[in-house]
Amino acid sequence: MTGNTLLLLVTAWVIGVDNFSFFGHVLKTYGTAPAMLPALLALALAFGALSVLLVGLVAFGRAIKPVLIVLLLLSALTAYFMDSYGVVINDEMLQNVAQTNPAEARDLLNFRLLAYFLGLGVVPAWLVARARLRWRGWRAEAWARLKLLSLALLAIVGPALLFGGFFASFVREHKPLRSYANPAFPLYSVVKYARGRLASPADQAIEPIGLDARRSAEDPHRELMILVVGETARADHFSLNGYARETNPLLKQEAGVISFTDFHACGTSTAVSVPCMFSAEGSNGKAEGKESLLDVLQRAGVHVLWLDNNSDSKGVALRVPYQDFKSPEVNTVCDVECRDEGMLVPLQDYIDSHPSGDIVIVLHQMGNHGPAYYKRYPAAFERFKPVCRNNDLSQCTPEEIINAYDNALLYTDHFLAKTIELLKRNSERFETALIYVSDHGESLGEGGTWLHGLPRAIAPKAQLHVPAIMWFGGHHHDIDLAALRQRRDQPYTHDNLFHTVLGFLEIETAIYRPELDILHGSRKPDWPQ
Repeated sequence: MTGNTLLLLVTAWVIGVDNFSFFGHVLKTYGTAPAMLPALLALALAFGALSVLLVGLVAFGRAIKPVLIVLLLLSALTAYFMDSYGVVINDEMLQNVAQTNPAEARDLLNFRLLAYFLGLGVVPAWLVARARLRWRGWRAEAWARLKLLSLALLAIVGPALLFGGFFASFVREHKPLRSYANPAFPLYSVVKYARGRLASPADQAIEPIGLDARRSAEDPHRELMILVVGETARADHFSLNGYARETNPLLKQEAGVISFTDFHACGTSTAVSVPCMFSAEGSNGKAEGKESLLDVLQRAGVHVLWLDNNSDSKGVALRVPYQDFKSPEVNTVCDVECRDEGMLVPLQDYIDSHPSGDIVIVLHQMGNHGPAYYKRYPAAFERFKPVCRNNDLSQCTPEEIINAYDNALLYTDHFLAKTIELLKRNSERFETALIYVSDHGESLGEGGTWLHGLPRAIAPKAQLHVPAIMWFGGHHHDIDLAALRQRRDQPYTHDNLFHTVLGFLEIETAIYRPELDILHGSRKPDWPQ
């Protein structure tokens, strides 16, 4: 067998068995009318030829078997995640993979993943390794490869010319379809991610922001804010927002809680959203390489603390006090895993140890991190039954998955209510505030999509529409709750968080934008707007 023959066989295998998601989305977009069949076949031919062209440029000589083996293994894994969860493997998803901790990775392991990897990847890779290749010398092999690549190029250009209108529609009007092309799009994403990493070395200088930040001298009262970064919560599953199930029974009893019903995330993954939430650049800028909100607060004299029961702060808290609460050595509330409420245990001591100055504490939840939603809450919170106890969501009914997800929201309700109780105990000494915002939402099977991480341009509302609540306490707080409540249905995004925190803490700096401060315009009459 020649190297070219092996290349064609492997490419045909990958196109044929690892691209059900790609061809499924194409058929869903264009339909299956007989008149469409020639154009669809032309697309399949061009897609296969493109794969031959890309792989054929690097899989040559002694490199052919290693390249094809890696291609088979990666394509099998890509096929599993696209077929099982409806996700795409773009550069943001690769960033998520790079930042995933072992516990999160274990939640994704199941028999279906093993079957995909062995059946679609390992077995054909073993056959490639065993294949005997006939080497005809460098000149003959190079000439044969040049002819193959030329034919592949013709197989791309020819169909594009014959079905120009269809291909123009595919390229211009249905760009998201390309995200499902395996292995072409994942390979492109690997290159894009690698270029981004090389362009942003780990030791690059951090650009300071808010160098003029200072605490306003007009307000003599101290502020205590707890900012909770939620995980994978959907706004439409909060009963505070009208969800039929009672997922917020405790928060509902807090008269001062205000839920913002039209709040949207700046990304669909933790790795993107968390840096964006704390960035002055917002969703239109690049948070990497610049200081965050926490740096500005610390510069203004605020005591800042980040406690994390999730993966990490994604670079936001690198220059402020930070503590990891994912292990029982630190977190005193653990069963099958360490619970979010364990982060509340040391907070009173921390508050008492700072007799002067404002305090901001960030709590990064484990929240509703999937797909093992059933692990995200203690047994006492399993109110909705039956639940999915499998991280292979295809083995569960939609009802079981939603039940487990909603039970995790019940636990978040409990956690936030306990946080408010802590703030109430300190409201004699401070103007107190709770802000809770989820980093992103979650797909629960709508349209065949699960989890999160789709590119923002094609992400469903479920992955972007997130819950956001506020609560204020203390005798001296300046917030007009009635005025703020009237604005609860206005559209807001993660871009508002940076400036809202600055506004509440009365931090004066040129980077503060009052038009993005949710609280601006909701101060009591005697407070300067």
